[in-house]
Amino acid sequence: MKKKGHSPCVRAGFTLIEILVVITIAATLLVAGIVSYQSIQKRARDAKRKSDIEQVRSALEMYKADNGYYPEIYGGGVSTFTNIAALSTTLVDTGYLSLIPQDPKYNAVSYDYPYQVQMQNAINGLYHAYCIAALLELPTEASLSCTSTTVPEGYNHSVGNP
Repeated sequence: MKKKGHSPCVRAGFTLIEILVVITIAATLLVAGIVSYQSIQKRARDAKRKSDIEQVRSALEMYKADNGYYPEIYGGGVSTFTNIAALSTTLVDTGYLSLIPQDPKYNAVSYDYPYQVQMQNAINGLYHAYCIAALLELPTEASLSCTSTTVPEGYNHSVGNP
């Protein structure tokens, strides 16, 4: 005879399979979130890099508007790409830029800038063209606009004079 009010073998809690399913779903969501976050960070750093070289480009154009030619590179050669810090003496000291931009990911390395610049078309020692190159983390965001020169190996984005 069955007693009234008691249920046969009622268990409270989760089974091992249920717990494993929940852990798997949580781990999948966590990994997807981390990957998405990293992609957003890379896209933001690439946008900053593009903005930085556009800022330098603008300073170079203002310099040319005032002087009729682009500035000389200090510490670099004309036919090769040089660290963009070589423009510091001309652009920062004369007020065309407040500072030479640093890469958002590697800004702790104060002695090296991953942006490269090449001054071109020297006529009587005056420069009439340039190319600025940067390395973007997402190659799909990159474009090369310098056509008269080869961008340094490993760099995938460039802007030149208009």
